Amino acid sequence: MLIEREAESCYLGQFIPLQYHHNMLMDANRMDNFKAAIERQVFEGAKVLELGGGTGVLSWFAAQKASKVYCVEFNPDMVVEARRLLAKNAHGDRVEVIHADAFEYLPPEPVDVVICEMIHVAMIREKQVEVIENFKQRYTEKFGGPLPIFIPEAIVMAVQPLHHTYDFWGYQAPIIQFLQPGVFSADTRELAPPALYSVIDFTQPNGLQIQWSGTFTMEKAGTLSALRFVTKNILAVLMDSSSTIDWLNHYMSLPVPEPFDVKVGDIIEVSFNYRAGGSFASLQNSLNVSLKSTAASRAAHLSLVHA
Repeated sequence: MLIEREAESCYLGQFIPLQYHHNMLMDANRMDNFKAAIERQVFEGAKVLELGGGTGVLSWFAAQKASKVYCVEFNPDMVVEARRLLAKNAHGDRVEVIHADAFEYLPPEPVDVVICEMIHVAMIREKQVEVIENFKQRYTEKFGGPLPIFIPEAIVMAVQPLHHTYDFWGYQAPIIQFLQPGVFSADTRELAPPALYSVIDFTQPNGLQIQWSGTFTMEKAGTLSALRFVTKNILAVLMDSSSTIDWLNHYMSLPVPEPFDVKVGDIIEVSFNYRAGGSFASLQNSLNVSLKSTAASRAAHLSLVHA
């Protein structure tokens, strides 16, 4: 029988079949920025570790400069495929594909760079935070300091209230949706600017609980029916130019428990508490969205005060 962690549908995200990796290989936003960050951070002769290697493409980017890349993959089918694909590519022989659990594996020697792309918007489902925090502790115990450079270096997350119409040919279906950043549609209206709710810096210790409570002042009227979760992965910090190489995940539109109408100037209160790598339900079940005060009520109160 499978052990409990293997049986979890969200263990290390999920066992993604090879045919779905095609979508990731075709994602220019993901590939271009990871390639640029790896080219920037991996130096000639470096030792590199990738946790959760999939097809091995990110390890292959690193192998163009690195003398050795340890590519760890838990899915046995993907281990076979990664070895097959790497053998077709220049310097693929510098990559050793290892069938192992990222929660347990440590390289036989210190490494300079660690690549880990177990990332889902809002850090839901996939185990990026837990894997990296676990790795840092075990690596330090075995090798001491300093820690390697991590790609990504940090994660920045924000939330935003939306008027989102869940109408599909007349069928009302308020379900979680994933939307391309920067692509706007008539059925979505931003009611207020996004608010930053969490920054995860992999150079520092990070807990697994992500919680936030805050307010939004409505800048547009509509029906508050969803919250947009925005996740920006800072793949590399470029100190010489004071800039970063980023990868922006697809936006996640999460329906609120009970939609309600809002007017310009209304203040809404939002709170949630979930575990990094947890299920969608863990976020949904903790979500509270309520009307704190209306612009009309505050105007009436001010009138009484002045009177």
